[in-house]
Amino acid sequence: MLPWGRALRGLLRWAGAAARRGAARRERCGPGERPGRRGAALPAGPDLRHFLRGAAAGEPPPEPGPAPGTGRVYLETYGCQMNVNDTEIAWAILQKNGYTRTKQLDEADVILLVTCSIREKAEQAIWNRLRHLRALKARRQQQAGSPLRIGILGCMAERLKEEILHREKLVDIVAGPDAYRDLPRLLAVAESGQQAANVLLSLDETYADILPVQTSAGGTTAFVSIMRGCDNMCSYCIVPFTRGRERSRPIASILQEVRMLSDQGVKEVTLLGQNVNSFRDMSEVQFQSAAAPGLSRGFSTVYRAKPGGLRFAHLLDQVSRIDPEMRIRFTSPHPKDFPDEVLQLIQERHNICKQLHLPAQSGSTRVLEAMRRGYTREAYLELVHHVRESIPGVSLSSDFIAGFCGETEEDHQQTVSLLREVCYNVGFLFAYSMRQKTRAFHRLQDDVPAEVKQRRLQELITVFREEAARANETMVGQCQLVLVEGPSKRSALELCGRNDGNIKVIFPDAEVEDAVGCQAPARAQPGDYVLVKVTSASSQTLKGVPLRRTTLSRSAACH
Repeated sequence: MLPWGRALRGLLRWAGAAARRGAARRERCGPGERPGRRGAALPAGPDLRHFLRGAAAGEPPPEPGPAPGTGRVYLETYGCQMNVNDTEIAWAILQKNGYTRTKQLDEADVILLVTCSIREKAEQAIWNRLRHLRALKARRQQQAGSPLRIGILGCMAERLKEEILHREKLVDIVAGPDAYRDLPRLLAVAESGQQAANVLLSLDETYADILPVQTSAGGTTAFVSIMRGCDNMCSYCIVPFTRGRERSRPIASILQEVRMLSDQGVKEVTLLGQNVNSFRDMSEVQFQSAAAPGLSRGFSTVYRAKPGGLRFAHLLDQVSRIDPEMRIRFTSPHPKDFPDEVLQLIQERHNICKQLHLPAQSGSTRVLEAMRRGYTREAYLELVHHVRESIPGVSLSSDFIAGFCGETEEDHQQTVSLLREVCYNVGFLFAYSMRQKTRAFHRLQDDVPAEVKQRRLQELITVFREEAARANETMVGQCQLVLVEGPSKRSALELCGRNDGNIKVIFPDAEVEDAVGCQAPARAQPGDYVLVKVTSASSQTLKGVPLRRTTLSRSAACH
């Protein structure tokens, strides 16, 4: 026998023995368990002998992956806009692999929950939902040949990993934010009656080649993901641990998606990411040696400035040129990354909304330092003044956390005074919720009692609403250009939309004239721009009367 023949026979003998030992171990394990390892089991596949025999016969190895699915998928989304975009990405992948979508829970073969983990309350909502789904799954399992598979996707899956499979036995698959391409395989594993998980984070996954299937109502607005992950490592934030390190999508693929949305009639696009204005596309070689841009004055980072790449100002410029009738927004930025070229571009382009999100988190320099935000109260206020000088009439929104570790009553009052001084139009305010893995969890004490957090949160909400109402009342008597989204939730006789500052505007669903005069008066439809005269304002809503339908370009020319 030739030497390679003896080696092949030895390998086959070894593989056979290994397979027999594995079978013996599997018999001792419970269903869904992998011998010697906590976690999800994978289905039995071809062993080494299968590949060696195929190679000896000159046959190509078998194609990896399952056959296309045929199930009906029901998707539920929790949390931020990134999760909305993740839902669209996951659905695009499943649709390509033969699955169909249903909006009826009782019709579903697969239920996928796209989850949030930013606060404990967000996770508790998922656990409660799973308990509600338990009865549905038990009822389905009693029906022969009609099993129901349930999956947890996104940030909560990444944070808790395989613990979800063990804690709630009704969960069949767990997939982190970078594992959506693996969903067809994970579902194939679940079809065989086993649990499966993929929570590997990636350094380069941006889903750049996947055009999401838009799921927003009416198709008027859409989210376009431009980057994933975050490097800021704020001490309270779990995002770097659930979504990984920061990486940007190539500009070419972003522009392709925005053009596609424009062709579909979408009238507003929000560029989306954990830290959008630190965008850095390194895919084009000629820009890899470019110098790193400067930070906002008085701001710093926990990491070194990153040179090279095409930056956010370039992306914003290119996106805004695609369709003059499409509004462009972006979120969420970090206030450290607002170079003057970005502010100037926003001021100059009529289709880039004059609205910025400047998350402050706290008004106390001492608390900001504990949060590792990289700026003082004074530096933040200086940026706000600079933004308002650069973009007259800009609408500002912000995030605030009440009751962070070590926050005193004096710190809290400084946050109250910041809210009064800046006078935000929109605010997102929450009580602090400590998360495992964060720097705060390891280094700080969650020492503010829950009742104190809630009291401080309510005080912040009250002050915010007072100041937002005051800011919005300045628009009474003015004309606002509103992008119609659809009927108001409270009345079928009214329409709802948003102005340039992203403030909700309600007005009667009545016939309005066309600004150009070429069309007869008609009721406005979703996607129409309507000039509305504001008659009243609250902290969250403007109300008015419609004057005429117009266009974004024409409205800009009038101003």
